[in-house]
Amino acid sequence: MKRLTIQLIIAILLTMSGIVLLFSGFWIDPQGLIDNSVLVAFGEISTFAGALFGVDYTYKFKIKNNE
Repeated sequence: MKRLTIQLIIAILLTMSGIVLLFSGFWIDPQGLIDNSVLVAFGEISTFAGALFGVDYTYKFKIKNNE
């Protein structure tokens, strides 16, 4: 696989897992295993990292197409 394809797949996976964790942090009752704040914090970090990967992918793709 090309590097840009791998980067796009990682960006999508990080963003989707972050969104799932954000919603689970609000909907799942605490059972003493993982606190909601940990789920929300990791969800925010994953979503942000996925967004950064996605923005970087977009600019690399535009630069590659202009050449």
